[in-house]
Amino acid sequence: MKTSIKRTLVAAAISSACLLTAMPTYAEVTANASFTSNYIWRGLTQTTNDAAVQGGIDYAHESGFYAGTWASNVNYGADDIYSYEHDLYFGFSGESEGGVAYDFGYLYYNYDAEAEFDFAEVYGSVGMGGLSLTLSLLAHTEADEGEGQDFGFGQASYVSLDYGTPVLNGAELGLHIGYHQGDFAEAFNGVPDGYADWGISLSKDGFSFAVTGTDLDDTGADAYDNDAVKFTVSYGMDFEL
Repeated sequence: MKTSIKRTLVAAAISSACLLTAMPTYAEVTANASFTSNYIWRGLTQTTNDAAVQGGIDYAHESGFYAGTWASNVNYGADDIYSYEHDLYFGFSGESEGGVAYDFGYLYYNYDAEAEFDFAEVYGSVGMGGLSLTLSLLAHTEADEGEGQDFGFGQASYVSLDYGTPVLNGAELGLHIGYHQGDFAEAFNGVPDGYADWGISLSKDGFSFAVTGTDLDDTGADAYDNDAVKFTVSYGMDFEL
């Protein structure tokens, strides 16, 4: 999942939290491309623990408005019809005079037409220094509700707390914890209940190494291993257009 307009490798590896960065003093268009050994979203693999190639294009204006698109291959199982994720998003971000950063927007997740499981979220983040708090709420979905399920606005949510700080030799340490819950979250992720996820990452010069996990129980042998601690290596680049 694409997260805000500044998807660093730290965020790509450990969370879908929105990154709080100051907007440039002019309008700009940039592109990004990355390769990761495992596409992890909110603690869960989106590629059955295989590699992914990802990339996107972003527009940012000095007013704080931004918009963009991002795509990745996905794979949820041998007999699954999903092959790609294509995200569209827009929002507004900035920083107050007191140094409080903010970011809020809308994010649409598009998958193969046969899946009929596209959905959208609205999100908001506040932060100061290296610490940020993010809340994402289900806005709408084309998926059909099952018996006893509620896929209405705000009936699924993801809240996360993230901290990033420079460490030795220009590297950046990232810490993350989040919680995903709601009927839609359970249906989309194929999990029986709400769950917590966590991550620790170290990145430098486009490279990132991350360790992630969840509090999900072992459900037996499968292609997901959602209960296991996972190790991910990624590399990404940004380009001005």
